Amino acid sequence: MTGPLAGLKVIELAGLAPAPFATMILADLGAEVIRVDKTAPDPVAVPNDPLTRSRRRIGLDTRSPEGAEILLKLIESADVLIEGFRPGVMEKMGLGPDVALARNPRLIYGRMTGWGQTGALAPTAGHDINYIAISGALEPLGRAGQQPHPPINLLGDFGGGGLVLAMGVLAALHERSVSGHGQVIDSAMTDGSALLSSFIYGMRAAGAWPGGRGENMLDGGAPFYDTYRCADGKYVAIGAIEEKFYQQLIQILELTGPDVPQRWSPADWPKLRAVIAERVATKTRDEWAKLAEPTDACLSPVLTPEEAAQHQHNVDRGTFVELDGVLQPAPAPRFSRTPAGTPTAPVGHANDTTEVLLELGYTTEDISKLEATGTVK
Repeated sequence: MTGPLAGLKVIELAGLAPAPFATMILADLGAEVIRVDKTAPDPVAVPNDPLTRSRRRIGLDTRSPEGAEILLKLIESADVLIEGFRPGVMEKMGLGPDVALARNPRLIYGRMTGWGQTGALAPTAGHDINYIAISGALEPLGRAGQQPHPPINLLGDFGGGGLVLAMGVLAALHERSVSGHGQVIDSAMTDGSALLSSFIYGMRAAGAWPGGRGENMLDGGAPFYDTYRCADGKYVAIGAIEEKFYQQLIQILELTGPDVPQRWSPADWPKLRAVIAERVATKTRDEWAKLAEPTDACLSPVLTPEEAAQHQHNVDRGTFVELDGVLQPAPAPRFSRTPAGTPTAPVGHANDTTEVLLELGYTTEDISKLEATGTVK
């Protein structure tokens, strides 16, 4: 393994979205990850899911005493454990933090949930949209006069969930290098998505976010920070906030003159939006992109995920890779001395069970018996 986390060993209990994303980040940066699947394949699992790349995988019935003991043996030699079950599930299996840390006092025990390990809603079900709803991150999103609109599941599952958990793991590892002790990370998507909203709280306190949904400078309310439909039905994104950039924008759009509405008065925003929209509709997306590319007009083409991989800037930086025919983002960020290697494609369900068990000291005869009882697959 290459990357700044080479030498780090992570055990991941199979789950969906946020916890695998956190583990993918660690694997991308060089950590050795063993994913503990159930003994039967998950019927809703995505084939070749990028979130499960760069791992070895074993099938294990962790609810059986023998399976729980195998997991504890894995934990004994691990640096990090990542799990994404509801509060109390790991404890019921006899695999909670107290048991795990007793076996490995240096273990970083990462827990990924929507509501957190404590709080009134902790025992209940939910999904990304529910978590960002109560964190205050959802209400500001959407057009003026319309209902809040979820940004797929990026704010809760991934930004406020997996990414914050990965950051927590790295922080705990740093602290362990000083204290020598492991600890438990309670990573909740409600907390994380609220954290992502910090900028808005500052803007509101300063009076710079005075309007409701879709009525402010950065939420689509301002005509110089929005998307516009082009002649071919595709879109461009405009983000010309600073005056010097805005001046270049209106030059490209050929909107100079006394009849162009002023931009700093919200009362004039509807008129200015209409003027910009009418002008943008006269050319195709790529025609506008070509005009804007050598300038600081802050006008960019809105690309599909497939188009993004072909954009010259992304090609230059290697922002995307293809693994077993699946296009996906490459590891990030970049490191000068310890660059991350190219990720490896996901292996099949429980593909590495025998290899991992042999490394733990089990014999082939032991493994055959465990397979016969359904403990491993």
